[in-house]
Amino acid sequence: MDIPVFILAGLLVHCVFLVSIFDIYFSSPLVHGMTPQRTPLAPPAKRLVLFVADGLRADSLYELDSNGTARAPYLRSILENNGSWGISHTRVPTESRPGHVALIAGFYEDVSAVAKGWKENPVEFDSVFNESKYTWSWGSPDILPMFAKGATGDHVYTFCYAAESEDFGAEDAAKLDMWVFDHVKSFFNSSRSNQTLFSALNEEKVVLFLHLLGIDTNGHAHRPNSREYQENIKQVDEGVKEIASLIDNFYGNDGKTAFILTSDHGMTDWGSHGAGHPSETLTPLIVWGAGANYPQKVTTQFFEDNFLKEWKLENLKRLDVNQADIAPLMASLIGVPFPLNSVGTLPLEYLNTSALFKAESMFTNAVQILEQFKVKMSQKKETTLSILFTPFKPLSASEQINYLKNIRLYIEQQKYDEAISLCKTLINLALEGLSYYHTYDRLFLGLSIAVSFVGWTTYVILVIIKAHTNLTKTVPANKKKSTLLFYGFASAGMMITFFLLIQTCPWTYYIYCLLPVPLWYAVVKEIPVIQDLATNVLLLHRGQLAGFLLVCILGIEILVFSFFYRSALTVGLLVFGGWPVITQLWIQAKTKALIWTLLCVLLAIFPLMPVVGREPNIPLVTAAGLLTILISLFSLTCLCKSENKYRDNEDLKVYFYQMFSVALSTYVVGSTHNSLKIKQGLPVMNQIISWMTLVFSPVLLLLSPTFLFERLFSILLSLMSTYLLLSTGYEALFPLALFGLMFVWINMEQEALQHYGLSLKPKLAVFNFTCTMDITQFRQLHLDDVRRSFFFVFFIVTAFFGTGNIASINSFDPASVYCFLTVFSPFMMGGLLLLKVAIPFVLVSCAFEAVQVTTQLSSKSLFLIVLVISDIMALHFFFLVKDYGSWLDIGTSISHYVLVMSLTIFMMVMNGLAQLLTTRRLGLPRRNKHHSM
Repeated sequence: MDIPVFILAGLLVHCVFLVSIFDIYFSSPLVHGMTPQRTPLAPPAKRLVLFVADGLRADSLYELDSNGTARAPYLRSILENNGSWGISHTRVPTESRPGHVALIAGFYEDVSAVAKGWKENPVEFDSVFNESKYTWSWGSPDILPMFAKGATGDHVYTFCYAAESEDFGAEDAAKLDMWVFDHVKSFFNSSRSNQTLFSALNEEKVVLFLHLLGIDTNGHAHRPNSREYQENIKQVDEGVKEIASLIDNFYGNDGKTAFILTSDHGMTDWGSHGAGHPSETLTPLIVWGAGANYPQKVTTQFFEDNFLKEWKLENLKRLDVNQADIAPLMASLIGVPFPLNSVGTLPLEYLNTSALFKAESMFTNAVQILEQFKVKMSQKKETTLSILFTPFKPLSASEQINYLKNIRLYIEQQKYDEAISLCKTLINLALEGLSYYHTYDRLFLGLSIAVSFVGWTTYVILVIIKAHTNLTKTVPANKKKSTLLFYGFASAGMMITFFLLIQTCPWTYYIYCLLPVPLWYAVVKEIPVIQDLATNVLLLHRGQLAGFLLVCILGIEILVFSFFYRSALTVGLLVFGGWPVITQLWIQAKTKALIWTLLCVLLAIFPLMPVVGREPNIPLVTAAGLLTILISLFSLTCLCKSENKYRDNEDLKVYFYQMFSVALSTYVVGSTHNSLKIKQGLPVMNQIISWMTLVFSPVLLLLSPTFLFERLFSILLSLMSTYLLLSTGYEALFPLALFGLMFVWINMEQEALQHYGLSLKPKLAVFNFTCTMDITQFRQLHLDDVRRSFFFVFFIVTAFFGTGNIASINSFDPASVYCFLTVFSPFMMGGLLLLKVAIPFVLVSCAFEAVQVTTQLSSKSLFLIVLVISDIMALHFFFLVKDYGSWLDIGTSISHYVLVMSLTIFMMVMNGLAQLLTTRRLGLPRRNKHHSM
């Protein structure tokens, strides 16, 4: 197979592997076609006021200050005297959009839907707002529009401030919440002179939604333990008090208003969210007003955490709920139909209503979830052959009828507790059934992908052995057998297609199920090679073969282990430090071996450091910038002294421009963070310089000479000028340590090449990336090349995890992008953070490109070994993906698989980028002199 065709095929196969996880584990749970269900009795409230304090942690609200006073005195008095309280448990990803969908629509949005749009509705879903008579909402333009655009009719109204107001560098983000409170007050005042609005406000089934983003913004900018975050909570408390009083007065204290205060997600101590840490998943819930239960005194209550004692709330009953349970609670309070896609269970202990109302509401809840189950079952039955369909037995048609009859009978007999208990059983069974049908094809699809994985990896190994080693000899193809083989696999493909066609399966199923056919056809075609290989392997010393396989397995397991424990990288780097001693390389290159060991030990320190962003340290960023300039001056001095008749000294000018760029970036970082510290915002000039540096750094890089060390040095300077702008602490030193080790690695590989007698050592000082190597000079793969490839994969993983656990969304600190922008822009910020992650990756990839060309290997051969190692890791994580257990475990398992698959795809792209960065040079017009390369 040609190299371009092979790379394209590899990219497509790995894209399928990556996307498959979302079809297998995280496809959309939504179904349509259900009938709305509403409690037949009169509701306790005519209207509902929902306060969502974005990014508010449960402990931040409930805990007392150091002097023993409540941080939110009004809300504290409410939960002690007038309402019920507890903790709302959120799910991953703990982001604003899925959090609000769970709160208001009652279901947990799948991961793929979140990526389709931040403000829009990527899928049709019902919500409490949609079911209401009127909904008025105030707050962020990132949240409100998705519920208005998803509503039927024209009864959901939004009032948003400008997106530019969401500025992390603003003097006081609490002004966002003040804007909401002020506009709500103006709204009610204006309604007195607007009869149409006044009449609408006095209707039943009205919702008022106040989205308060200030706390989240202050948390990102200053951390949750900051004075700004805690002061913002006090301001929100005062604002809630004023709005509650205003609304009660507006309606003449009619006692028909229900109030709910909660949050969409929490926040880590270092000011981020998105993963499943308890600080992110535990949010407050306080309910008071019409239909809400009063505080319940208790003597003892048990929870796994110790918060009750810390918060001095051990004598008030804590009522914990899942975040999706709040939607049916709101629906029952104002008497609207439960959202059609809600999977929440009505938390009855929050209601202060009659036993009949509770039983009827619970029955409505059960029927509403059962409706989803029936539609889901019907859909799956239609797309599965009747002889293969296995129904969910605990909830057969007869069982459903029995449950509904018995519940209705208990209600008529006024046995409300028994009715409620049976409703909860039915809800749990219906949810289990929904999960059963939602994951019905999981085993089938999972096996297809696993078989494809093994087929692809086997094929790549065969390509390596056949084309790049001397382990097998060329075997002439048997045309007759090849034809039979082709027709056999073609027939299998047609049978699979027919099987999927009669079941009307989604088009993605065809890809997953048919992918193993061509992959295994390519493998089986090489049976003569496999036979020849088996013969040669059997001639090898069994002890050596077993030892080699054991080392390979151990190495890959260490890589997998490092995804869970960064300290495993430290162990690996320390072992790498001893590599010259183990292989006797230190005898012929003592100085290089010593530097290699020292740099391995230095780099091994980074995975032991705390995750970046948790403790910003701008002086360290400044130190990294100054150190880069000092290293640059030393390197330039050495370059000027070295003899290279091919070099034009005018080419060295580009390094001075790059050094100036590094110095400018160092200044901008310090200046920007000082400006933000005194709350003067992001200076415009700093922002312009940052974006110009980002754009022009690659251009300067492409102007530098293409001699090996000179081009690599230029790559470091270009990337460092951008990386410094994205740094907040010790991670700014990481690329320097990494590049130093990569520099020595290239030299050590030359020594290893000579040590094993594979090649003469080339003169690296005059080696030029643009010199096209004669294809006849490429050597065959040696066993030591497996070690080279493993080093590369290990360094890549170190580049990813060296300064943080990037498999966790909450490891990213928005402060990293403050030199570029402070106004909230999720995709722009995400792109810049990904660029920060990619920069160490580029350094390693360019060093690996240098290793390949200087060790006289084709770029394809070593890369194929890298691909095999990566795919074996990916297969590990494919089987480790889970959608059960703690939300921290679920989120980690998803991100690990996505990361390692993205890594494999990214390495294919990066292989090409590394060649571009090392070999391409922009030509500029020269004055007077002309040089030939």
